[in-house]
Amino acid sequence: MRHRLLAFLLMPFTLTAFAQMRPVTVTQDAQAIRHVMQNSADDWNRGDLDAFATCYKRSPDILFIGRTISRGYDQMLATYKRSYSTPEKRGTLTFSELEVQPLDANFATVTGHFLLTRTAAGGGNSTGHFLLVFERTPEGWKIVRDDSTEDPAPKP
Repeated sequence: MRHRLLAFLLMPFTLTAFAQMRPVTVTQDAQAIRHVMQNSADDWNRGDLDAFATCYKRSPDILFIGRTISRGYDQMLATYKRSYSTPEKRGTLTFSELEVQPLDANFATVTGHFLLTRTAAGGGNSTGHFLLVFERTPEGWKIVRDDSTEDPAPKP
């Protein structure tokens, strides 16, 4: 009976300690994921698509949802290199409105807005929203699902 009473009395302290520990991890994970996002934009803007692609898990199972559904790291990288082969086509990439939502210790989602600023010759600006699923891997946080939707072009 005395052990149960002691455990009951210590429970608020134990729960408070756990509650205080978890937000630190969530904050650190969110910061790490935001860092991955910023690095990917920086790599894109330098024209280094190989470095940009390292924000994705190098796996044949990663999934991309856009105008079509495609799978695989190699296919993704080849598509990026084909579609954005010149500095004009790549333009300048920025992310905004990033919201990181932890799902558990190993997965999180990120929603946000992208803006690809390009000249008319490069294809004009492209803007839209995305939902990404990140997985904690031995190499750090990596994207395993990418659902990006381009906003419709404004009507003249």
